Formats: sequence, C-alpha cells, structure tokens
Amino acid sequence: MDQDELLAARFEEHRGQLRAVAYRMLGSLGEAEDAVQEAWFRLHRADVSEVRNLAAWLTTVVGRVCLDLLRSRTSRREDPLEWESHLPDPVISGPDGVDPEQQALLADSVGLALLVVLDRLPPAERLAFVLHDMFAVPFEDIAEIVDKSPAATRQLASRARRKVQGAGTPDADLARQAEVVDAFLAAARGGDFEALVALLDPDVVLRVDTGVSAIIRRGAAEVASQAMLFREAAAVSRRVLVNGLPGMAAVPDGGAVQSVMGLTVRDGRIVEMYIIADPERLAGLSRL
Repeated sequence: MDQDELLAARFEEHRGQLRAVAYRMLGSLGEAEDAVQEAWFRLHRADVSEVRNLAAWLTTVVGRVCLDLLRSRTSRREDPLEWESHLPDPVISGPDGVDPEQQALLADSVGLALLVVLDRLPPAERLAFVLHDMFAVPFEDIAEIVDKSPAATRQLASRARRKVQGAGTPDADLARQAEVVDAFLAAARGGDFEALVALLDPDVVLRVDTGVSAIIRRGAAEVASQAMLFREAAAVSRRVLVNGLPGMAAVPDGGAVQSVMGLTVRDGRIVEMYIIADPERLAGLSRL
C-alpha cells in the first residue's frame, strides 16, 4: 500500500465521526458531506507526518470548515422568519430501528429538537458547544479555531449550554412515544379534532418548512386545526424513526416521500412538531 492509499485508509477510519461532527454543526446532511470532503482535500495537501492524533487534527479541520459555512449562512439570512422556520435535515429510519450507518450521526440523542435549538446559536457558540460537549475537544484547540482565548471559548460553550439545556427532551419510553404518534395519526386520518387536541400540549409548537414557504403555529387548538388540513397526507403516512425518535412520513404507494414529521413527546403529549415538505431535501428519501 503506497502513502496515498494509506492516508485514504486512515481517513476512512474517521469518516463516520467527522460526518457526525459536521451534521451537528450544520444540520444539513449534504453540507456535512461537503465539509468532510473538504477535510479530505486539506489532508491530502497537508504534511501530517508530525501529527500525532489524526482524529483530533481532522475534527479541528472539519470544525473550521463548518464555522466558515455557518458564518456565510448567517450573513445571508436577513428575514427573522427564515431563522424561526428553517428545519434541519432529518435522519430517517424504519420503525424497527436505526440503520447501522446512521448510528454515529444519531449518537448522543441528536433529535431534531436539539438541532433546531443549535441552529439558533451564533456560529462560535455552536462550534464551542458541539466540539467540547459532544466530542470532548479541549478548549485550547477550539480557541485556535474561533481566534479567542481558552477562557473566552469556555464562556462561549457555557452560554450555548444554558440555551440548549433541556431543549426538546422527550419521554424516555420509546414505546409510549410510538403509541402517541399512532394515536395522532389515527385522529388526523379520522378528522377527530377533539382527539387531536387531547394529544397536544397546550403550548405545542408546529413548524412547517416547505423550502419556499413557512408555517408556524402555536397552541393545541391552532395546531389541531392545521392537522385537520393534512388529512390527505395522513392517509398515506406511516410511522418511522426521525432522528431516532418515533415520527411519521407521508409516502404514497410506490411514490416519493411527500413530507416527514418529527415529534417531541413529553409526559404523554406532543410538545413540538416539525414538518419538512421540501421536495429537494426529501429527494434522497424517495424509497423509504
């Protein structure tokens, strides 16, 4: 095996974790892949003969790439509603369990609710929190990426931690969550408004991201009314795992995925709902 092949093999050993870092940083599966690919290009151009910990070196590189992407993304967003309504890419699995290739992406219970909160953080805060709290990268290494002192970097992570604390924490019982999802689906199919309201927390929040427009609804009655408008989608929906938690996907027989719904169930009621109905982002899920 020559040096290029050896380097490529060593990189592949770390690809899963690098994708996991990038996904938590960006909330986009496509951009995460791009960030990992950019890390490979930089590795191939660099002299790493003196690098003792290649995994740490690559994680730092991916962190830099993601920080640049986040800052660019932030500068382009001028409409506050875009911040509020944009949803991360979902990781979809069958109802019986997560695909082994998705395990690294979803370790540490990275549900849609957590990614939504991470998406609201300033780029440097998100980087400090993700790298330190999720991947145990020392603050000294993160400080070099954000061009701040280790103490200031520690404060970035602390601020992010306070904002993220408790975000989207669901019930621990996945079977109970699945029962709530099934009951919601049955009520939506049957147009049972009262049953829908009973399954929703009084302060439930619904966000719908179609790619070109956004819908945000708050409160059980408002969300139940919105659900009544999606009876056709409910008729072709089935339960799946969305980022490791019970959710649902609308998939006509033999057709492409029309929408994906992620849910957060707490104390037996739905407290958050996220619907992604952007055809371009769902194209890769066309054969669920």
